[in-house]
Amino acid sequence: MSRTIRTEPLTAAAFAPFGEVLEAAGEPDKLINAGLCGRYHDRARLDFGDGRPGISIFDAAPRRLPLELDLVERHPDGSQAFIPMTQAPFLVIVAEDEGGLPGRPRAFLTAPGQGVNFRRGVWHGVLTPLTAPGLFAVVDRIGDGPNLEEYRFETPYLVVAD
Repeated sequence: MSRTIRTEPLTAAAFAPFGEVLEAAGEPDKLINAGLCGRYHDRARLDFGDGRPGISIFDAAPRRLPLELDLVERHPDGSQAFIPMTQAPFLVIVAEDEGGLPGRPRAFLTAPGQGVNFRRGVWHGVLTPLTAPGLFAVVDRIGDGPNLEEYRFETPYLVVAD
């Protein structure tokens, strides 16, 4: 089995098993602010268990493709949304759960203006901007107790551009 993963475009249909794509696509659900603002309403299932939602700002160092992928993580007690604060694309890595361990990862490249919401318990790569600045608003669970599981692949994958 090849340990190379090719990136694919991020689409709502392809990403559906892992969460939601956050974007202003199609017609807005309603116009607000005297008709000057389109509201794309309720685009993600936020799930925080016994915690509360929080918004943090992350400033991640940019990475390059090809990328050696040796670590994924998940949050068993809450969803996590990555919302870029720039128009720059970023890399999104996810993997199906296979008996408590991550399966073969998939890699998505976002289009400008797209973010993602990972469902609770979804294995995913760390925040991976491809250009600086790597500024993101992150919406996730704030609460007591650990909410992070990490898994290191014994043999890393190589993520390459399609």
